[in-house]
Amino acid sequence: METLDYRVARKRMVEEQLIAGGVRDPRVLKVMQVIPRHRFVEKGLEDQAYLDRPLTIGSGQTISQPLIVGMMTQALELKGTEKVLEIGTGSGYQTAILAELAKKIYTIERIPSLSLKARKILYRLGYYNVEFKISDGTLGWPEDAPFDAIIVTAAGPEIPHALKSQLTTGGRLVIPVGSSESQKLCVVKREKDKWTTTAISECRFVKLIGKEGWSGE
Repeated sequence: METLDYRVARKRMVEEQLIAGGVRDPRVLKVMQVIPRHRFVEKGLEDQAYLDRPLTIGSGQTISQPLIVGMMTQALELKGTEKVLEIGTGSGYQTAILAELAKKIYTIERIPSLSLKARKILYRLGYYNVEFKISDGTLGWPEDAPFDAIIVTAAGPEIPHALKSQLTTGGRLVIPVGSSESQKLCVVKREKDKWTTTAISECRFVKLIGKEGWSGE
């Protein structure tokens, strides 16, 4: 059982951060008011889980601030029937949100310890519509493509061609793109062999490491 304090904190997070920041999708708001974000942060940081800030999750990675998570999820325009690819499992918090809002989630993480930890938490919370892979996320998941939606939770210098090619016609890809210091959150829509890109916000993420991203660790 969780405490009343956490439920109150989630309600305030939704009202004061998400709605105030422009997140309007009722399904996204409902899910983010229910999912226990404090279960996905490092021990000792639970009391900060619902604050308007990113938090470290180890291995040089972070869990994004709630507003960014809400904005990215809303931009996917999920209806509940989709097959979704997530690049960067991280803590598993974004994965849980996707698992509530779509039919099937495929999530890739390059750091084994993070993937295994997220898997344990998600299974404990009852999310079984998720497939996990430890791999180079910039190359996507070609054997199970195409995907109705793709979300990338790290910033690349450009949009990986592999991910664009694995997006179904009519699908949407949400990804931060830019330098290591400053990026724009972009929404890519595919119509047959034509892709259109729209920037919806300024942002700052950790680097997307891989063959079609940044090199190094």
